[in-house]
Amino acid sequence: MVEEIEEAEERRKKKKRRKMRKRREKKGREEEDDEVGKEGCVRIGSAGGVSRDDPIGRFKVFVYELPSKYNKDVVEKDPRCLNHMFAAEIFMHRFLLTSPVRTLIPEKADWFYIPVYSTCDLTKNGLPLPFRSPQMMRSAIQLVASNWLYRNRAEGADHFFIVPHDFGACFHYQEEIAIEHGIMPLLQRATLIQTFGQRNHVCLKKNSVVFPPYSSPQKMHVHMLPPNIPHSIFIGARASLWKTFKNNPLFDISTEHPPTYYEDMQQAVFCLCPLGWAPWSPGLVEAVIFGCIPVIIADDIVLPFADAIPWEEIAVFAAKEDVPKLDTILTLLPTEIVLRKQRLLANPWMKQAMEFFAACSSWGCLPSNSEWSCS
Repeated sequence: MVEEIEEAEERRKKKKRRKMRKRREKKGREEEDDEVGKEGCVRIGSAGGVSRDDPIGRFKVFVYELPSKYNKDVVEKDPRCLNHMFAAEIFMHRFLLTSPVRTLIPEKADWFYIPVYSTCDLTKNGLPLPFRSPQMMRSAIQLVASNWLYRNRAEGADHFFIVPHDFGACFHYQEEIAIEHGIMPLLQRATLIQTFGQRNHVCLKKNSVVFPPYSSPQKMHVHMLPPNIPHSIFIGARASLWKTFKNNPLFDISTEHPPTYYEDMQQAVFCLCPLGWAPWSPGLVEAVIFGCIPVIIADDIVLPFADAIPWEEIAVFAAKEDVPKLDTILTLLPTEIVLRKQRLLANPWMKQAMEFFAACSSWGCLPSNSEWSCS
């Protein structure tokens, strides 16, 4: 009888040890998939993913209330500003107005935001004219400096601006003229949030933050295909690429966006992302959101959120001189590398880091699910 009791007790102990071992193994896997880094930075994915930096409680932003002629009025005059690729300045402003990082007490602010919409002066074709942008910026800064003392205490070093033009605060769409203009002197001390990013370029300041261009989330979600669709082609647009690969059956190339462009991207393994007027274009954002491996053809590009998104692991980089060999370069990539890039792109934080929240029809509204994944 005593022996039976001892055997039963031993079985109970073994069963308990097995449960504890399984719990430890499970915990180890969870920690591997969700490493918590320094300063509240969460690494999603065991092999490098998106760093989700939670700024709440770490710093505060004061948003200046400027006369509506600098922002609200220009959108009401031409609502097309809400949908073009430079609309980031509008949505960033709306986000900050309701964000927990906003403070109404300027003495408590770490950063100050001057909301000027510098890309809403559009042509009939919807293209932004940057020529009035310096005048708007100069007027807004002078207004702030004369009515608030905070702009003057550090000569604007703790102020930031959104400048989503092709060449940022150089305010011109032609590179030669943008370089000649340079960054506006009044913005030299400020931090610039911009989509333009090119190494060793006069229009990119050392302390600038490069973030994604705007691409309509509503438009992309309307064209979203069911999961687990087959992937079979390379897709891209640009006349120069079309000339090279128009007769190559591996590529689906066009000089314009076809009606099925978004659906085609979701069925492609690789999406070609050549430079536009500047090194960036919305195609990069669309490729990441649709899970298509971006093939970045833009020498010296500085990518959005480069300190948080592992671009080397999710994208393929091709030098301009290697474009004629793209079919060979891409087809020779090992299958395990391609699958790994696709798995990382499937990470929901990867997509959310590149996607803006939905637009609103009335001023100041903001969907409850809005969030910025990277800071």
